[in-house]
Amino acid sequence: MTNTPTERDVLISEVGPRDGLQSIAAIMATDDKKAWVSAAAAAGVAEIEVGSFVPAHVLPQLADTAEIVAHARTIPGLNVAVLVPNLKGAQAAIAAGAHKITIPLSVSETHSLRNVRRSHAQMLDEVRQISALIHSLPTGERPHLEGGLSTAFGCTLEGVVPERRVLELAVALMEAGCDEVGLSDTTGYANPAQVRRLIRAVWSAVGRDQLTGIHLHNTRGQGLANVVAALDVGLTTLDASLGGLGGCPFAPGASGNIVTEDLVFMLEAMGLRTGIDIEALFATRELLAAALPGEPLYGLTPLAGLPKGFVPATPQKTDNA
Repeated sequence: MTNTPTERDVLISEVGPRDGLQSIAAIMATDDKKAWVSAAAAAGVAEIEVGSFVPAHVLPQLADTAEIVAHARTIPGLNVAVLVPNLKGAQAAIAAGAHKITIPLSVSETHSLRNVRRSHAQMLDEVRQISALIHSLPTGERPHLEGGLSTAFGCTLEGVVPERRVLELAVALMEAGCDEVGLSDTTGYANPAQVRRLIRAVWSAVGRDQLTGIHLHNTRGQGLANVVAALDVGLTTLDASLGGLGGCPFAPGASGNIVTEDLVFMLEAMGLRTGIDIEALFATRELLAAALPGEPLYGLTPLAGLPKGFVPATPQKTDNA
């Protein structure tokens, strides 16, 4: 199974196998996860967050992450991403061969204590240790380290999150050894004006090249509007989840990742190349539905179908695949 290099204006990072599956009760079969990753990559998805290295008793849904990483590593051209909560998780991720490691730092310290059971100071110490571990590896074997600023736009536990705290922690993550930071609307609080303002503020604090991506939720119906706001100011990497699966199990009410299928359609309709074959993505959704019977899947585009005469920006390969 190959992921053929292609021209892209926007990189969509599929987070369903991690963020989606961690948020539902059902445990997806390992073979079904592998089929999902393979089908998504074949459709043109270039980066997939395939799981999280957390204790199995905490998230049994992701207990097979090492095996999923090993499978994903066999797909040429696919950037294999994982989430880790601490140094132990990073050690497992490196051993498995992940290309990209994200460690979440909740701007809301209450959420941090609930999510990873660590304060800001403790999490920054974990980041320093992970960075040291990565830099002990040969240059060509070092995974990319992202510090994910969770609850950056608001928190269901604390409410308003001061923007100055977001900036302070973004700087602290970079000083601790991250390659970049990412903004995460963990609880679906963000609005387009806030998205534009915070992106520009973080760029001013850490540099434009140190923030390229954003993780948005559609909890209050603002997901795609916030995507457009992020694109307007120049971000080029967007997280999304097939079928809209996902949320954060440790943040009450944090439902609704933006739907990959709707996002791809919107971007392609806007003339932006995602590199993704939308019909093949719809077929991947059917694999997901069969693997998780009874689990609600979201998204309007797969239900309505593509408009008559629709011409995507990315050349489609379904007909001659």
